Amino acid sequence: MKKILAASLLLTFVLTGCNTIKGAGQDVSKAGDAVTNSAERVENKL
Repeated sequence: MKKILAASLLLTFVLTGCNTIKGAGQDVSKAGDAVTNSAERVENKL
């Protein structure tokens, strides 16, 4: 749960720094990758 919160906060800060739609898309993609990786790590621990 803490990782999801941290990822959400990171996404908010990253999107705040974006100046273009292309940049926003790249940032969202990177944030999605981070969330996916976190979820996979948690799944592997279970």
